[in-house]
Amino acid sequence: MHSTSTQMHVEILGYCDPRLVSNILLYIYCASCIVGQHPPQQSARDGVCVSKFTVTRDTDCCRVGSQSFLITVGCLSALLQFRTQSEFQVFNRQLRRDDDPEKKQQSVFDKRTEDSMALQYFQFYGCLSQQQNMLQDYLRTATYQKAILLNEADFKDKIVLDVGSGSGILSFFAIQAGAKRVYAVEASPVDTFAEMLVKSNRLSDRIIVLSGRIEEVSCPEEVDVIISEPIGYMLLNERMLEGYLHSRKWLKPKGMMFPTYSDMHLAPFNDEQLYIEHYARSNFWHQTCFYGVNLSGLHSSAVDEFFKQPIVDTFDMSILTAKSVKHCVNFMEAKAEDLQRLEIPFVFKLLQSGLIHGLAFWFDVAFVGSKMTVWLSTAPSEPLTHWYQVRCLFQTPLFGKVGQTLSGTVQFIANTRKSYDIHITAVVDQSGFKSGNNNRSGLQGHSVILFYISIWRPHL
Repeated sequence: MHSTSTQMHVEILGYCDPRLVSNILLYIYCASCIVGQHPPQQSARDGVCVSKFTVTRDTDCCRVGSQSFLITVGCLSALLQFRTQSEFQVFNRQLRRDDDPEKKQQSVFDKRTEDSMALQYFQFYGCLSQQQNMLQDYLRTATYQKAILLNEADFKDKIVLDVGSGSGILSFFAIQAGAKRVYAVEASPVDTFAEMLVKSNRLSDRIIVLSGRIEEVSCPEEVDVIISEPIGYMLLNERMLEGYLHSRKWLKPKGMMFPTYSDMHLAPFNDEQLYIEHYARSNFWHQTCFYGVNLSGLHSSAVDEFFKQPIVDTFDMSILTAKSVKHCVNFMEAKAEDLQRLEIPFVFKLLQSGLIHGLAFWFDVAFVGSKMTVWLSTAPSEPLTHWYQVRCLFQTPLFGKVGQTLSGTVQFIANTRKSYDIHITAVVDQSGFKSGNNNRSGLQGHSVILFYISIWRPHL
């Protein structure tokens, strides 16, 4: 179907009973096949029917831009572009039956995410101010462009999928490297701005914006390369990585992914000032006469709560008391299910004597191309990025001597708030001293929870 040279008209011939499965009969007409001038009052039915097919709920169909749909039935793909937004909405409602709660089906994304958190998440990333914040992270943006352009051969004349494309900056980098076509998938309202950029850069024929979640959209074809920036604090936060792994369903057998894998780093640290400041916050609840009210009964609960909150900031490498331990996540091999629960064992050989106040986290990601491997690091020894580093405090500091070992585990357990519950247990092997997250109950181990709000308002 040569839609670039021939104008096609779509007529929705009829609907089935709304109580049944969504079923739409489409006729596609070629207006240019009509002999003579097409009268204004003439219906599409007067043209020559070039295709007729039925669209059901199971038909491959995805939204393209603000008022178009791409539908694939068998070997036929049709881009349905509606004249008005209202016509588009009518078709969309009929196709998806959004007004029929009995017909709603949960996607993979819906099952793992609370509705309220999904709404806040997409509203947040739909703001140009947040897109600007990421674009102005020089290390992030420049490293992505470097990784793509230095491996130009991996992109030239290739089909590329950009997962969570945001403003579309990575799609533009792929085009700069010679990509034949890029499908930019974006679920937040910023997809409208991305499409505006595509049009203003005259790339509408090469960058196609697909509105929707990667778990729900249908890519028109298999791709050679998948690009994405699916990274949150501590690598895993925001749970975008699961969508990135899910997108491999569209990747050709010998396809590539940028980024390719990541190393998560963790190391013990000593920071007495940070510990004292954090503990002092709970002293508010130690008051016995606050406007005549005794608050001290909540002091222990306040201590527990404050020490569960990870700290997003940066620090000097000198506070680390041992060499970091790393855990690799290979995006080419890992499954989304693998990130539901992640356990990282650690054994640190202490390089200095003193108190251990907690564990510090950062990550590196690698872009493995056919010509060169490019690294993006968020280590405290490298220039600062908008990911910073993250530290989790022990409620009870541990004392260790040079040469002794600190061992334990870190567990990342996915929750429905687009984040993770993080549980840390640590022990100095030679002394047997352990950290605890709740001194009142005598529980061993340290439990911290990475709340989603920390993504937006880190206290730096």
